[in-house]
Amino acid sequence: MTESSYKLRMMIVSALFAAIIGVLAQLTFPTPLVPFTGQTLAIGLAATILGSRYGTLSVLIYLCMGAVGIPVFANMSGGLGSLFGPTGGFLFGFLPSAFVIGYFLEKTSFTIKNAIIANIIGMFIALTFGTIWLKFIADLPWTAAFAGGFTPFILFGLVKASVASWAGIVVRKRLKSTNLLTAWNADLK
Repeated sequence: MTESSYKLRMMIVSALFAAIIGVLAQLTFPTPLVPFTGQTLAIGLAATILGSRYGTLSVLIYLCMGAVGIPVFANMSGGLGSLFGPTGGFLFGFLPSAFVIGYFLEKTSFTIKNAIIANIIGMFIALTFGTIWLKFIADLPWTAAFAGGFTPFILFGLVKASVASWAGIVVRKRLKSTNLLTAWNADLK
């Protein structure tokens, strides 16, 4: 496979993962400020399977789709209002979250144990971005922002991080064994 066909393949796969993120974002359980969603599960899957570069690209594509108004965010929402509303910090936090998950796995190894560690770190990154954003956008005191944007999501986030880790490593191994996820140089170990 040439480098250009490899890059094209990975861009297509990244776009497919952006669509998966959009689909899983619709799995929601509403809460007063920020809903529980399947987005973080999908972000963890994308980064665990694709690594830092293409996992982050899939999140960027997802955010761009939502920014132009395609209803891919939670509760079939989209547009700049969603990006700059109370949940915007979580959405923007998905970018560094995906990058760190993939980068951690690339620098260690793609094992379930390392994936759990990486996904938990990624979860805390997204929650931190979201909580800080929520504090300023909703003009909340730190305690209220923390209580509304961080604390309620820890337990469910740990479950999603574990599921994303296990499923991501299993899918990654299977994709690699069938040469559907192949490496060009050192992009994908």
